[in-house]
Amino acid sequence: MHKKTIAALLLILLLPHAGQAAVAKPVGNPLIDCDRQCLYGVLDQYLDALVRKDPAKAAWTKDVRFTENNVELMIGDGLWGTITGLGDYKLKFADTARGQIGFFGVVQETKDSSAFALRIKVKDRKIAEVETVVFRLADAAGIAGGESPFIHGKFVDKPILLQNLEPQERRPRERMISVADGYFDTLQLNDGTLFTQFDDECNRVENGLQSTNVTGMQLTKVASKGCAEQFKMGYYRFDDRLRARRFELVDEERGLVLASGFIDHAGTLGAYKLADGTTVESNIKRPHSFYLMELFKIKNGKIRQVEAVFITVPYRMPSPWDQ
Repeated sequence: MHKKTIAALLLILLLPHAGQAAVAKPVGNPLIDCDRQCLYGVLDQYLDALVRKDPAKAAWTKDVRFTENNVELMIGDGLWGTITGLGDYKLKFADTARGQIGFFGVVQETKDSSAFALRIKVKDRKIAEVETVVFRLADAAGIAGGESPFIHGKFVDKPILLQNLEPQERRPRERMISVADGYFDTLQLNDGTLFTQFDDECNRVENGLQSTNVTGMQLTKVASKGCAEQFKMGYYRFDDRLRARRFELVDEERGLVLASGFIDHAGTLGAYKLADGTTVESNIKRPHSFYLMELFKIKNGKIRQVEAVFITVPYRMPSPWDQ
């Protein structure tokens, strides 16, 4: 066959592939036409509609999804029917690259106040996803331990969560997620090994109750220590799995990562040894899981503050967001 003919045939064979390459979609996420101020406006609109119990006050996409305490509901159901107001604690943060908004606060239902965490995804300046966790003491079965944190007004602003990071204090999105994921690796079957880094001043607040660097509580040996020291003890060995981890929101300017997932407790662990050789008995004696939304402040690549809202759900309960 003539060389020119062969070359022509090769060109014809290659043309379809060349054409596909030319029209291939760019890798990465499309730009979100909604800056921080815009996203906060969407959040405020949602919260106003929620308090008014009027979904028509907010803008929704046609395929909007809404979950409350890990159950998918129709907009207007659940908390929409019982809310009577919001507390003063209102922590806002946003992922301008992904169109995500986060909120931690207090929701009121008649006389009861509950820890409240919220994630909203925005498309075309409309609400496309709403994920909500409400920690209601009436449903908690003593999970908070001790007296109710709500009675003493534990929900207060934490300046470290509100501060923007200096450029040199920031880390890329992927690194921030890795640091937060390492926290979950450290907690899972905790044996004293750290898979992430903690700031020396790290503190953790769970359902409104500070659980690090405090005294005068039960389990003082654990609660009186800082974040890293607690995990180095290997106390949380009864946390069998940190499952279905999602890192939907990264606020790079503030150094915040919002994570969701489950802590599974098989309830089979009896006596076990801490890292210092002390023998303790697990107080978890039944299978159940925690469903959580957890916020990490990451400064200079280290975890500086943790804020979590979590509830008890059936053991190994799946997430509707994985479907």
